[in-house]
Amino acid sequence: MSTNNAEFELGLVWSDKRIQIAADVSALDGMINAGVPVEPGCRSGGCGECATPYVEGDVVHKDSCLSEKDWERMFCPCVLRARGTLALPY
Repeated sequence: MSTNNAEFELGLVWSDKRIQIAADVSALDGMINAGVPVEPGCRSGGCGECATPYVEGDVVHKDSCLSEKDWERMFCPCVLRARGTLALPY
C-alpha cells in the first residue's frame, strides 16, 4: 500500500477496542493482526471476499467490486482508507 495514505483508526464498537492503521498498512492487515474475523480474499479490492460492515465513519472506498448502495454499509478493508475513526460492529 502506498505511503501517501493518511493514518486512521478503526473503532470496534462491541469490544471497545481501537486499532490504529498506519499510512503504510492496510485496514485488512490491521484487522487480522488484531484478531478480527475477516477473510483476506484477493487483497486488491476486486473480489469482495473481505467485505465488512461498518457502523459509521468517513470511508474512502477504493474497491471495484461493491456497488454504491453496498458502500453505504460495507467496505473492503484490503484497499479502504478512512478519514478519522471508522466504527465497526465487532
